[in-house]
Amino acid sequence: MDIKGKVFIVTGGASGLGEGTARALASRGAHVVIADMQVEKGEAVAKEINGSFVKCDVTSEADGQAVVAKAVSAGKLMGLVNCAGIAPAEKTVGKNGAHSLTLFSKVVQVNLIGSFNMIRLAAEAMTKNDPESTGERGVMISTASVAAYDGQIGQAAYAASKGGIVGMTLPIARDLARNGIRNMTIAPGIFGTPMLFGMPKEVQDALAAGVPFPSRLGTPEDYAKLACHIFENDMLNGEVIRLDGAIRLAPK
Repeated sequence: MDIKGKVFIVTGGASGLGEGTARALASRGAHVVIADMQVEKGEAVAKEINGSFVKCDVTSEADGQAVVAKAVSAGKLMGLVNCAGIAPAEKTVGKNGAHSLTLFSKVVQVNLIGSFNMIRLAAEAMTKNDPESTGERGVMISTASVAAYDGQIGQAAYAASKGGIVGMTLPIARDLARNGIRNMTIAPGIFGTPMLFGMPKEVQDALAAGVPFPSRLGTPEDYAKLACHIFENDMLNGEVIRLDGAIRLAPK
């Protein structure tokens, strides 16, 4: 796929991995629709990259439809990057008792169901595209995590939600193959995002030191480079790529 001149949706595009991806796509000539709950930040980023912003709760069908409608009105929608997500930590049984069922449900709702909601709506719109020379009509990229495989203490909800994204990668790719739509997942390791920067500096340093090579935090630019390559390489389909510097998470 030639990214230039195409339209891409990036959920969670107002910050972190999503913002990095939105900027990278725009630098390659794409029109990016940022879908995020952070209105002020999202509008500011959209303005800087000459894109569009739509306030979006990814768990809402109506919000997702509004984002897709905005993207289709801007041109040929060819890509979706799911970066919206939350990462609270709570033990199955902690000092205050059993894990909150409400919190577990919310994490799965936002991370897993929210990702699927956006995939199904964007895919429906992409099926109406005239195919590219490769036969493609669109590409989906979702964000899992190495926690899907190496979930740490306190990550039952988060790991479950990301494991669900891993698990649906291949079936969705198979579902959409007849339509010329690819589906991929990136599983980042320890990345420097607003979620991580909320931790104490010594914790951040310890996490970075635990990455075999390169021994540093991943950056939104690292993620964005892989996302752009996935869009451009039409043999990448139905797979999860770990982007983690060879880290395997310890229990804590």
